[in-house]
Amino acid sequence: MNQDLIKDKLTEKFGPDLRFDTTFEEISVGVPAEKVLDFCYYLRDESELKFDFLSFVAGIDHYPAKPRFEVVYQLYSVKNVQRLRLRARIEDQEGKLPSIESVTRIWRTADWHERETAEMFGIVFLNHPDPRKLLLPDEWQAHPLRKDFPLEGTEEDTPDLPS
Repeated sequence: MNQDLIKDKLTEKFGPDLRFDTTFEEISVGVPAEKVLDFCYYLRDESELKFDFLSFVAGIDHYPAKPRFEVVYQLYSVKNVQRLRLRARIEDQEGKLPSIESVTRIWRTADWHERETAEMFGIVFLNHPDPRKLLLPDEWQAHPLRKDFPLEGTEEDTPDLPS
């Protein structure tokens, strides 16, 4: 599949304000966080594109930049042998954890990826079917992959680590 076709289809559907980047023959598109579900449904269901596999979801902390967080979705079209990366920046709201809609209803493979990202970065995936922790103890309130997390941990955040 031609990368220009992907860009044209997305621009036609979602408007000319999308941010595209091509690196290592992979296309990346920046999407508004509030439109992630619309993009994902379209990419999965549009007959020419058919991005039917989500291989991972990950978080990025751009601290101290604003918006601080970004969620990255790596998609693959088995039919077209094509990869696509979606990138959604999330505003960090004062006193609240950043949030974005879960894509588990579109691709079940998002389940554990979103849970790990939530745990490590403190990004809430709204409407996730099972938001329990995967890796850290339930009592931990820390998010160890955030750039401002102290390397040694703190007694409050990591009570089971030796001092």
